[in-house]
Amino acid sequence: MLFLPVSVLTALWVRRGDLLTAPVVVPIGFAVGVLPVAKGDGGILGTVMGLVTALATQAGWLYGGTLLAGVTALVRRATLTRRTAAVRRTALVRGGRRVGGAGGVRGVRERTARGGRTTA
Repeated sequence: MLFLPVSVLTALWVRRGDLLTAPVVVPIGFAVGVLPVAKGDGGILGTVMGLVTALATQAGWLYGGTLLAGVTALVRRATLTRRTAAVRRTALVRGGRRVGGAGGVRGVRERTARGGRTTA
């Protein structure tokens, strides 16, 4: 049960550039966390069989945590992208440039050294 909040916190604490890896890291962390408690008959094959069994019996928590981490990372990514676009638009408008429609910067106008206007 503690895995679900840890999945969300993982997606919140990850760096901006690594946002898309958060949903991948969460199941790996789950498997590493299950490894010490996986009961096997002995040897490597017994441990692997215990790990597979533990992962199979806890699949609901694993899928739920992965889903939460994925949704949280996507929401963060969308928010950061929207915020970055707004900052760029504001910087373009303040810099004496005109911002186009939804397609980005179109018809950028800049002042020349003589004070006239040119279209780039």
